[in-house]
Amino acid sequence: MDTPFGDLRIVDAHAHFFSHHFFELIVKGLPDPPAADALDDFLRKKLDLDLPSEDPQELASRWVVELDRHGVARTVLIASVPGDEDSVAAAYRVAPERVIPYFMLNPKAPDARARARRAFEDLGFRGVCLFPAMHHFHVWESDLEPIFADVAERSGIVFVHFGLLKVGIRDQLGLQSPFDLRFANPLDLAVVARRHQTVPFVIPHFGCGFFRELLLLASQCPNVYADTSSSNTWMEKLPERLTLEKVFARTLEVIGPERILYGSDSSFFPRGFVKDHLLGQLDVVAKLSVSRDQAALIFGGNLERLVGRMGESGTAGNTGRE
Repeated sequence: MDTPFGDLRIVDAHAHFFSHHFFELIVKGLPDPPAADALDDFLRKKLDLDLPSEDPQELASRWVVELDRHGVARTVLIASVPGDEDSVAAAYRVAPERVIPYFMLNPKAPDARARARRAFEDLGFRGVCLFPAMHHFHVWESDLEPIFADVAERSGIVFVHFGLLKVGIRDQLGLQSPFDLRFANPLDLAVVARRHQTVPFVIPHFGCGFFRELLLLASQCPNVYADTSSSNTWMEKLPERLTLEKVFARTLEVIGPERILYGSDSSFFPRGFVKDHLLGQLDVVAKLSVSRDQAALIFGGNLERLVGRMGESGTAGNTGRE
């Protein structure tokens, strides 16, 4: 892709795969969920988006076209509700060279460890996504330790959403979102990251309001990475007058370009890939004292290095490809 730094290989570290099954699962949280045969009509009335078909491979193919249109080499696609792993696994089978599969896990669920093992061993997933404020847990709790150990054994990536959390789809559907910020401090990860030093821990949105805490954590733990994704409107909620340029500059100063991962936070169609986020971040980084080689790391190279630890075919086990 042509950028202020010349031609760069762009790899998106943060996008969501809103499959049809994703919607089937998420509406179960409503007090009066629609019947299966009424689901599509219900969703069309509530949501201003293109409702995907029941075949996740069709949505995957649409994502490939979208990546081609915007000059993006690869993207992470996140199964964005626990239980939707098979949808992203299907997308991965369609385009294993373009899709980097992640999945959301509630580590407090009784089947959490078995679900995580299946995702990595059988389906070829690369990353697990934890949302402490959503599922009400601290990452240092002892019952998460076996999961982190399994991820370490499989050279996986742990994505942890700390900070402010708002899920627009939930709001539009009328779902309650009892997210609890008491679980959302990145410093909770300090002991875990030191204990599992071979595991890369990725924190999206520069900590999403906990920017200071992210920098403190990352300065002590070299396996902690910052994800740049979304519009970063959390900056507007802090007493400091932060700008994206200041956030990038400080992050570069404290942890360096080798631990920053570009992300778009793209999710649904017809919006598709949010190119404005990419262009805005490229412009910001171009204003700073960043070399072309450093920009190449931020906008793709760092993530590909982390994913490459697992090899092009995923884990050493069955990738789930057909």
